[in-house]
Amino acid sequence: MLKVTAVMGATGAVGTIIRELLEERHFPTQEIKFLASKRSAGTVLKYAGKDVVVEEATPEAFEGVDLVISSTPDEIAAEIVPEAVKHGCIVVDESAYFRMKEDVPLVIPEVNPDDVMKHKGIIASPNCSTTQMVQALQPLHAAGKLTHVNVCTYQATSGAGVGGNRDLMGASKAFLEGKEYQNEVFPHPIAFNVIPQIGSQKYRDTYPGYTSEEVKMIVETWKMLGDNTIKINPTCVRVPVANCHSEVISVETEKKITVAEAIELWKNTPGLVVMDDLDNGIYPMPCNCSGSNDTFIGRIREDVSRPNGLVFWCVSDNLRKGAATNAVQIAELLYQKIFS
Repeated sequence: MLKVTAVMGATGAVGTIIRELLEERHFPTQEIKFLASKRSAGTVLKYAGKDVVVEEATPEAFEGVDLVISSTPDEIAAEIVPEAVKHGCIVVDESAYFRMKEDVPLVIPEVNPDDVMKHKGIIASPNCSTTQMVQALQPLHAAGKLTHVNVCTYQATSGAGVGGNRDLMGASKAFLEGKEYQNEVFPHPIAFNVIPQIGSQKYRDTYPGYTSEEVKMIVETWKMLGDNTIKINPTCVRVPVANCHSEVISVETEKKITVAEAIELWKNTPGLVVMDDLDNGIYPMPCNCSGSNDTFIGRIREDVSRPNGLVFWCVSDNLRKGAATNAVQIAELLYQKIFS
């Protein structure tokens, strides 16, 4: 059993779910520590019926800690995660900062569990929109080798943090009341609108016209599937939905995969749930997927524009499997392979 496990960013939206999951799943650790910013230090949180005082995330706070599950902004992760590693911790990191580092494995336990053992102190959890897509793609790639992937995302405001949801609620209320609303997070109104930009153009030299969120979906998918020959074309869109990212994914494979074969592959893949009955209006939607740790697939059909193509709809709770759940599953995998 682990002696001490720490949750860093414990008071944030994802950190809160990480705490809940660790308790619900009876994560095997003798002691739990909650770390956060100086502003949140001193807050008292409940865990397994006990009061736990939140500590400031300083280098000294990692003394004696075996495992850290970290959910912080990139710039904070860049500074504090290496300090945890120096103190002998293994860190499961939710930020984007370490994901594409060559010596940092990027892991979805249902997709590439063996990569967890390649760590040198840090294991990265992928971007939320990438996670659900790669979960769905991996069985298809193994069965028929993917050649092309086109994906358009419909991403919830919770993906931009609690401020994103405040913008959705506040702007919607203001819109209905005919009042003005000053955005906190988004560059344009999100109420009764869609914004076809998530992230910046910081990769404009190598991916002109693509946003950083879209580039993540390309390079993270290549890394986890171990194949950079797959042609991936993403468009990421923010929509006025509080929680759960939705994606329409169109794929082409070298070997044809029928709809029936794809359904069988997905039904036999842990973490995936097929909801596909168009006649009866049964398919995944944010309203029936929010709060679940699974990823849901529906609207499955052959692509009429290409011979070896499939099109499907994919929905997942971005705060859970897209973030907290995946990180906890990595921690459980580490326990099985290293600490048990």
